[in-house]
Amino acid sequence: MNLSCIIIDDEPNAVNLLEILIHQTTDWQLMAKCYDALEAMAFLKKNKVDFIFLDINMPQLTGMELAAILPTETKIVFTTAYSEYAAESYSFQTIDYLLKPITLKRFLTSTQKIEAHFGKNTAPVEQPAPAPEKEYFFVKSGKTLSRIRLEEILYFEGEKEYARLVTSTGQLLIYRRLKDIQEQLPLPFMRVHNSYIVNTRQMEKIQDNHIFIAGKQIPVSEKFRPELMAVIQQRIF
Repeated sequence: MNLSCIIIDDEPNAVNLLEILIHQTTDWQLMAKCYDALEAMAFLKKNKVDFIFLDINMPQLTGMELAAILPTETKIVFTTAYSEYAAESYSFQTIDYLLKPITLKRFLTSTQKIEAHFGKNTAPVEQPAPAPEKEYFFVKSGKTLSRIRLEEILYFEGEKEYARLVTSTGQLLIYRRLKDIQEQLPLPFMRVHNSYIVNTRQMEKIQDNHIFIAGKQIPVSEKFRPELMAVIQQRIF
């Protein structure tokens, strides 16, 4: 997808890395590299871009301060070493929140999210939902294989080499690590803590870095919060 963007970051090494990643993995047009907020504002007054890569910790104006005075429709991918701004970042038109140092794997995930965002906005296509009866897998617990529908799962809780699968009707203890289970699960399942994977469709509310599902209070760690909030932001009115 041929998108246009600029990088706004006062760290030359961070700018160089982003430039390399953009050129090597996308066909986007990098229109400018700005090393402070004032330079970026001057460029954006005269030029239109699809989105910006924006660092948070910068002199003169921080990334958050700059985002607050840019046109409200400005699409932003925040790049920062600080996870504590993740929740605040989604008060803007934020597509993604990249934590430094940015790895190739994480950048590729972000490119998919960015292109999906613009693809969705320019040519929305309603995808048919899979039939609920086909959304299932078999879970081995002891000598038993139990058929579990994905929509029934509330969350997984890791317990060292085991994981506890909690459904709306009961629990199963699985001899598998949470990391291995995570790799097999599609959205809407998300890792929110080293000890928890949740079904985001079952969430009742989010409060004080905790998710509430069926009366269970589940912690959300800073490591996983940005990706969770990116999903939640799409459904905030």
